[in-house]
Amino acid sequence: MALIPKFNVVAAERTVATGEIIKMGMVVSLDNSGNVRKESSTYPIPYGLAGDTKSTTASAMPGIASGWQNRASDYFDETKASSKMTVYHSGGEFATDQFHSNVAGVTTQLTTLYARAGLLNTVGEDAAPTSYPVARLTQQDGMYPSGVPGTDINGDMALSGDNTNTYIEIKLII
Repeated sequence: MALIPKFNVVAAERTVATGEIIKMGMVVSLDNSGNVRKESSTYPIPYGLAGDTKSTTASAMPGIASGWQNRASDYFDETKASSKMTVYHSGGEFATDQFHSNVAGVTTQLTTLYARAGLLNTVGEDAAPTSYPVARLTQQDGMYPSGVPGTDINGDMALSGDNTNTYIEIKLII
C-alpha cells in the first residue's frame, strides 16, 4: 500500500470522485467530470499514480504498522480536508507495492507495464498487452530497505507493504 517517489516530474492535484477507495500507488483515471477514479474497465485510460490514499480503514504510507497509522482523526482519508488527491504523471521514477502478482518475478528490464483494476500489470484492461502503457520496470520485485538499522536487507529492516513486503521500481511513462 505504498508509493515511494524517487524522482517526479508533475504532481497534480485532482478532486476525487465520491465513493472511491484508492490506495497510494494505484493507477488512477479521470471520469467525464475530471474527477480521479481507480483505473478500471469503466475508466480504462490511465492518468497517473495516486500520491495519497482515500480510505476508511487504513493508511497506505509505507512501513506504517496499523497501531501507528497517521490520519486517524480523518479516518485514514488523506483527501478529507480538500477532497483532492496528489496524482503523479508525465514521468518520474517510483518504487511501489501496488502491482499484480504476474509482475512478481519479471526479470526483463524495461518490461512495459499496463494498468488493470488500478494495479500495475503485464496486461491491460482488455486482457492483452495492447492498451495504454503506464510504466517500464526498472527493478524487479524485492524487499525495500526502510532505513532503520536491522538485519533484513543490507543492514536495514525491510519496509512493509502489500505483495509480501516486496516493491518494484518503475519509470512512469504516462
